[in-house]
Amino acid sequence: VLYHLTQAGWTDVILIERREVTAGSTWHAAGLIGQLRSDANITQLLRYSVQLYDTLEQETGLATGWRGNGSLRLACNKDRRIEIQRQIATAKSFGLEINILTPSEVADLCPGIYVGDLDCGVFVPGDGTANPADLTQSLAKGARSQGARIFEDTAVTSFRIEDDRIAGVVTEQGAIACESAVICAGIWSREIGRMAGANIPVHPAHHHYVVTDRIEGLSQDMPSIRDPDRLTYFKEEVGGLVAGGYEFNPIAYQGIPSRQDPDFHLFPGEVDHLEPLFAGMMERFPGMESTGIKQWFNGLESFTEDTSFILGETPEVQGLFTGCGFNSMGIASGGGAGMALAYWVEHGEPPF
Repeated sequence: VLYHLTQAGWTDVILIERREVTAGSTWHAAGLIGQLRSDANITQLLRYSVQLYDTLEQETGLATGWRGNGSLRLACNKDRRIEIQRQIATAKSFGLEINILTPSEVADLCPGIYVGDLDCGVFVPGDGTANPADLTQSLAKGARSQGARIFEDTAVTSFRIEDDRIAGVVTEQGAIACESAVICAGIWSREIGRMAGANIPVHPAHHHYVVTDRIEGLSQDMPSIRDPDRLTYFKEEVGGLVAGGYEFNPIAYQGIPSRQDPDFHLFPGEVDHLEPLFAGMMERFPGMESTGIKQWFNGLESFTEDTSFILGETPEVQGLFTGCGFNSMGIASGGGAGMALAYWVEHGEPPF
């Protein structure tokens, strides 16, 4: 949001960060960036993200880790293929390049993958992966170069509201008068919104993924992979796999996020909880059976009841906006959501 406001010519803009940029859920995000979704507007947002990330490093001179190696979405049955064909019809209306692959073509693209159960695969060559922390720092540099200021180690303590409209933000370092404020605080957004009398219905939940040791035969150019029939996803990393998934019984965070929460924080691995997904992961990539786990990630991310973003002006307070509840799509959505929210702040309505 900060970057896009400066791109629109705004210079009197400030970002207030409780600890340091990327210290929340950004640093432990997996970084898969795919454009194919069931909702037309979300597909447009994700497409914009890819266009931005593809050129950002050239603009700022700061590496983003962007790799335009494409993505694969797998279909194990005809019902899944029908769902994907609907998504393709929407995406093609925006000019998105998409190719349907046979199981043997999927195997050629991804050495080491099992395709015996596949109906087809959908390859989006314009998708990719990025390093979330580097990507964020590159956006921050781009915003600073256009006049924005970023204050780290500065917590918000309250808001000034006048006639149901935002008038200022109060921090540990003092108060800042403003005409607009935007809450983009991930799992902390709900509690910060309450300070202003706004209800932001996000809830933090645990999300798990692992990074494996090296698996012989994997290609560094392998696209990221989503296997919705097994609720799992993969990407290549230093010769191994980032492998994660989504359980039917996710673990909600038992507590209220507060300003005292530690930064760069992970929880112990919930092995028993993720174990049911491991069987599907090893079926898809049999090489996982004989390799070790290098690192286990169990971090908090913000989720919503309907898996839709919470994006736009709060109904309770004029001039107070929010962008959160990205349901593990924050990195893929960030570029487009930032563009849309900055446009909303400037023009008083969303771009589409």
